[in-house]
Amino acid sequence: MRSRTIRPLSALRTFFSIAALGAALFASAEAGAVGTRTFDMSSIDDLSGGDLTNVAVDSRGQVRPGLTFGKTPVNDAQTAWGSVLLPDGTILVGTGNEGKIIRVNGGQVEVAATTGQMAVTSLVTAWGGDVIAGSFPNGKLYRLPKGQGKGEAAKEFVAKLEGAEYIWALAFDEKSKSLYAATGPEGKVLRIDEGGRVQVHFDAEDPHITALALGPDGKVYCGTSGKALLYRIDAPGRGVVVHDFDAEDVSGIAVAKDGTIWATANKYGGSFSLPPKGGTSMPGPQSARPSRAGEGVLYRFQNGVAELMIDSKKTHFTSLALSDDGVPYAGTGAEGRVMTVNADHLERVIVDVEERQISSIVMHGKKRYIVGSDPVVVREITGEGGKDSVWTSKVLDAGLPADFGQLSWRSDGTGKVEFETRTGNTQEPDATWSAWSKALTAPGKPGSPKGRYAQVRARLAKDSSFGEVRFHFLTDNVRAVVTTVSAEGRAQRSGKLTTGLVQSGGKAPKPSSSVSLKWETENPDKDELRYRVWYRQEGQTQWREALKPTDIYTKSDLDWDTTSLPEGLYRIRVEATDELANPPDKITKHELESGLVLVDNTPPVFKSLSMNGRKLSGEVTDGLGPIYRIEIALAGSDDWRPIFPTDGIFDQASEKFDVDVSAVVPTGSRIVGVRAYDQAGNSVSKELEAK
Repeated sequence: MRSRTIRPLSALRTFFSIAALGAALFASAEAGAVGTRTFDMSSIDDLSGGDLTNVAVDSRGQVRPGLTFGKTPVNDAQTAWGSVLLPDGTILVGTGNEGKIIRVNGGQVEVAATTGQMAVTSLVTAWGGDVIAGSFPNGKLYRLPKGQGKGEAAKEFVAKLEGAEYIWALAFDEKSKSLYAATGPEGKVLRIDEGGRVQVHFDAEDPHITALALGPDGKVYCGTSGKALLYRIDAPGRGVVVHDFDAEDVSGIAVAKDGTIWATANKYGGSFSLPPKGGTSMPGPQSARPSRAGEGVLYRFQNGVAELMIDSKKTHFTSLALSDDGVPYAGTGAEGRVMTVNADHLERVIVDVEERQISSIVMHGKKRYIVGSDPVVVREITGEGGKDSVWTSKVLDAGLPADFGQLSWRSDGTGKVEFETRTGNTQEPDATWSAWSKALTAPGKPGSPKGRYAQVRARLAKDSSFGEVRFHFLTDNVRAVVTTVSAEGRAQRSGKLTTGLVQSGGKAPKPSSSVSLKWETENPDKDELRYRVWYRQEGQTQWREALKPTDIYTKSDLDWDTTSLPEGLYRIRVEATDELANPPDKITKHELESGLVLVDNTPPVFKSLSMNGRKLSGEVTDGLGPIYRIEIALAGSDDWRPIFPTDGIFDQASEKFDVDVSAVVPTGSRIVGVRAYDQAGNSVSKELEAK
């Protein structure tokens, strides 16, 4: 049986113009809505995608009242870094870009001290209740007696920390009365006594020590930027790696009373890095914070075992603190949120504020607070739940104008929950959106008008909770449009040049009668589509089916067997219909034809072939062409050698050749084989004697 191969002659792909497609979409807008769809918000990602005002969302898909807090803006700073709580309830905040220490108490904000540095990165209460402040870019320490000050320049505690340009974290050991400083770019932990004497306590390979904490036994823990290593320093100069994170830096460490270690680490995907050892200083404190969201992890280390507790692919962590009972709280660096997790891996988002970053957290004692940055705001936590607990979903996109139906949810608490919806036709809610609907206290239809976008809002009373929010909708039925149809023979060609062109006279392709048909469609309403495929020979009017009439074909490609077809030019027609998703009176269809396609099923023939000494002459011709390769070999050998046509180029359906083959055919009487291929891989061969 002869092999058949199909290949395109010219334009196999036909495209509709943008105007035609737009007209099709506009015309279909009059069709009635079909195919009910549902916005299903059941996971922590679904439910935490919008605004969480005084509500908490957990990884079981439960929404309940969360923390309530005040709001004290700090207008005299651009960025917030570390903070410390004084015995009288005053909060000191280290800020940038002017290196001020800000005092916040009872809603009152004032400058406690200035440093002249770009940023005050860390604050800690040390000897006699004095506050020590670390800074950059000059790596200086400052001392505020009892944390007091009236806006004057802070007094330098240590004139110069050798090799330190950045002080990233501070910790004070009450037992040994020693201050520890995490520094860069030499990657050292420094130990400082009250007299200002400095010793190198640990020297890491990485350039920056970015996190620092003390254990209940007095051991120092530190984390690095670069390899993201977590160390335990057992003695001066002797550090043990507790964990090697698959990350770029360790951003926070906290040690519980029972010795459990918590640590956060981040990846930034190359968007952020600190200066290397010996590197130049950064131009400003903003450079020391990533400009976009990275990825973050929270680990727990208990009895020598590392356990991943939170793995966030959406944001990195910028702060970490423990409550009195050892519960971790991690602040994020992109969405202004605080997350926590329990021993059973139940994650919760408990804070969602307007600020981009959570710079520091205090969750122990009677006074609890968070400090946000960009903008700088201090928020004292005042309780949990209340009338201001409001959950708002992210903007939901139906893809097309839609009518909205039933809104349902699962309610588990005893308190009251009220749901509202609103709709519009812009991605961001604006004045053109509808007003919030009348509140629902039980599942039902909110009555919001037709629109492409929607939002759901819930108000939670005390002891209330909900989950599994579902909002049903029907979109307009828009016709799917076939935009391209292509056909490609499945012959495997080889010998490609670096340009991707098929090399003339290269290794011959293997013939195949199977043709790969492919098409693309624009399907705005995402209906399931059924396809029908036809073909016809050029010059004929009748289309023949490439599929059985009973086939319900939903794929956008087809291997078409052309074994029984005669050679010639063909066209392919593809129809897309949405009949699987719509009732008969709502069905829409569209079809598109390919360009001309050639079926080649006949091998070439030798019109003449002769051997005069070692001179091989002849002519080979193909009905469709062009000739692709001519080759010669000694009989019984697989060592086929190519020969070229007289003009040196394989580009016609008929090629003459007249070549000296003495390099291939030794002297004496020999039987040689000559073989020729067309571009489809069909071949002809013949033997003759060389004397």
